[in-house]
Amino acid sequence: MNYKVSHPTKIVNCEIDLPSSKSISNRLLIIQALCKQDFEIKNLSNSDDTNSLKNALNTTENTIDVGPAGTSFRFLTSYLATQKGKDFILTGTERMKERPIQNLVAALQMLGAKIDYLEKEGFPPLKIKGTTVLGGEITIDGSISSQFISSLLLIAPTLANGLILNISGHLVSKPYIQMTLKLMEEFGVNYCWEGNKIVVKQQDYIGKKYTIEADWSAATFWFEIASLSDVCNIKLNGLCQKSMQGDARAKIIFKNFGIASIFENNALTLTKNNNQKFPAAIDLIDTPDIYQSLKCTLFALNKTTEITGISTLKNKETDRIKAVKNELKKLCTSKIIETYQDHRMAMSFAPLSLKYEKLTIKNSEVVSKSYPDFWKDLSRSGFIIES
Repeated sequence: MNYKVSHPTKIVNCEIDLPSSKSISNRLLIIQALCKQDFEIKNLSNSDDTNSLKNALNTTENTIDVGPAGTSFRFLTSYLATQKGKDFILTGTERMKERPIQNLVAALQMLGAKIDYLEKEGFPPLKIKGTTVLGGEITIDGSISSQFISSLLLIAPTLANGLILNISGHLVSKPYIQMTLKLMEEFGVNYCWEGNKIVVKQQDYIGKKYTIEADWSAATFWFEIASLSDVCNIKLNGLCQKSMQGDARAKIIFKNFGIASIFENNALTLTKNNNQKFPAAIDLIDTPDIYQSLKCTLFALNKTTEITGISTLKNKETDRIKAVKNELKKLCTSKIIETYQDHRMAMSFAPLSLKYEKLTIKNSEVVSKSYPDFWKDLSRSGFIIES
């Protein structure tokens, strides 16, 4: 479905209940599956990615298709490898089959996992024979994907020899690894991270009730909306002020764009001021998911800030650097935006209707991957959504 998006007044006043964190939800589902005690997860994400992982963990089928859910695929690769006596085929969309998995598979194989490639070497789909993965000491390149590291860490406490993980190269998306370890710690797991080495000994997860905070990644699109509006008062519910999510850095980045953000009564309120100080460069090595909303905002404001630390974006749902560049060119011509089956393309380009009048967002349903109510929330904030 294609949506035509516009905003007649450019004045945005609204209160939004943000979706819960997909990143936290997916990690907790793996912890829950590995924990010997049952426990309740409250406010679990209703995103396609989380539902995909939840369904995969509960299925009795041997073939598991996670569609476009990259995190689910990577977390399941490690988890399924530990399911002794069970055989699986793990697959996804055609785009998923283009996303490299070799570094994770090689690491698991060194720990004792039995995994084979069914098509192209180094890429999905995978044939996984569940076995006793003993663990031990390995080295993995930290410059490729933090999800590979998180995937290994989540199963680490269940391995007979635990895990000594040496990280080589320049580590990307470090806050996501910190999030993984923080959540493991919440559920009773001790670890040691010194320099480039993380050590997790064999131990049990301890169950406890957990309520998931709202998604800071989803909030970044509202910072973009605030930046491009004429006037705004946007109240975002559910965010944690001292969040473990790396994308909470959006507060700092968009402060330079003249956006004031104030926490009060468990809500974050965004308003505009005139304190704009655009930096010469912004490094997103820890928070690459902010790229699309940031790049679109800078383009619409006609500001030339260099964005670095985005090398991993070519292997996301699409090549995000190339896709954004292609679609920004259309803003003064056709105004018909391709989304490349990437939820963040749809959500970062829709707010540009505040500057470029009516835009057409193709395959608008792709937002359900992380933010199913995105279009409803835009409507609540004064955007006109026409199918």
